[in-house]
Amino acid sequence: MSPSILGRKIGMTQIFLEDGTAVPVTVVQAGPCHVLQVRSKDRDGYEAVQMGFEDKPRRLAKRSERGQVATIESKRSKKRSAAGIEAPAKADCEPQRFVREFRGPSEANVGDTLTVEQFNDVKKVDVTGTSKGRGFAGVMKRHNFAGQRATHGVKKCHRHAGGTGMSASPSRTFKGKRMAGQYGNAKVTTRNLEVVRVDAENNLLMIRGAVPGPNGGFVSIRQTNKVG
Repeated sequence: MSPSILGRKIGMTQIFLEDGTAVPVTVVQAGPCHVLQVRSKDRDGYEAVQMGFEDKPRRLAKRSERGQVATIESKRSKKRSAAGIEAPAKADCEPQRFVREFRGPSEANVGDTLTVEQFNDVKKVDVTGTSKGRGFAGVMKRHNFAGQRATHGVKKCHRHAGGTGMSASPSRTFKGKRMAGQYGNAKVTTRNLEVVRVDAENNLLMIRGAVPGPNGGFVSIRQTNKVG
């Protein structure tokens, strides 16, 4: 599996290179992340690593979340143990706020801790996050429509989308038609972003340009597979 990690977007700033060039960067608190599960083809049908970021207070965690990282005795677990079924390994850590899986084979084991140091030799990354939610928006804001004319017969519909239907055939509106609706609050991946600096001491990753989501939002980072 290519270097991957979870983190939280802190915000944007600028740093200066050795030649004095100012570079806009997004600062991400990346890791440390606990390896919670390791998927295998024999057991799960695919290979992946499940990791978690940021401890969650146990009083706020559900029983299922606590059982994901530590062994919790139950009637079912006792029956399976008596039948000789080996329980899967647990990370033995605190419940995690942000949990994601990264596909691909890996040498990581359950309980390992992944840090930002794995990006020391990585030049470009893909960042996935949830974009800012902007509520229900019209077509001009959501899709950058020009709107109707301001004069010559256009009355009280300057920001409308215009016609959306078809003729008598097929006499319906096609799926995917750009119309008003929910804007933002969607999974967004920004690809091929340059890694400018890795601060292993403070678990910070500085990425050139903007990444999806608001300040404080969770993001997933992995080495890009984009060529060029």
